Amino acid sequence: MPASLVIATLVTPDGPFHLAVSARGVVAAERGGDRASFEAMLGVRFHGLTEATPAAQRMVQGVLPALEAILAGDQHDVRRVPVDLADRAPFDQAVLAAVREVPWGETASYGEIGRRVGAPRAARAVGGAVGRCPVSTLIPCHRIIAADGTLGGYGGNGPADRDEALEHKRALLLREGITVGRRGT
Repeated sequence: MPASLVIATLVTPDGPFHLAVSARGVVAAERGGDRASFEAMLGVRFHGLTEATPAAQRMVQGVLPALEAILAGDQHDVRRVPVDLADRAPFDQAVLAAVREVPWGETASYGEIGRRVGAPRAARAVGGAVGRCPVSTLIPCHRIIAADGTLGGYGGNGPADRDEALEHKRALLLREGITVGRRGT
């Protein structure tokens, strides 16, 4: 069923930040890339897009100030910004809700998130759910680290992308006062 979304692009020091907002909250957010690719991904994910409803327009107006503060590096409780994960699998929804509970300046391991959602032996499945997160920044996936205290994984399509993504994760954690190493460093 096609979705009624407001799509916006914010200009940040790190480049463009795209977001899509429904009447219930943010359904997608990502840094980098181009808007056309972002919109194409949304069209596939939601089987088409329709004109934004007034409720979605109001929601985006409420979300933008908080998102701008977060992107500027201000400490902000991301749980106050509504997200709409209705199209996600129940396990993914549970994992991402648990990730959202990890406060600014703290980390949790993939295994710890698994325990929080009642799947104590599912660290890899948690990693998969985190990797599928459609709402970067508002769900602080960068706060989820490996059990050995290193960065663990963090997106990317291949070694170069993964290295860039891990450096971004490290920078996000440093902004929160957290120093985390990479495996082998």
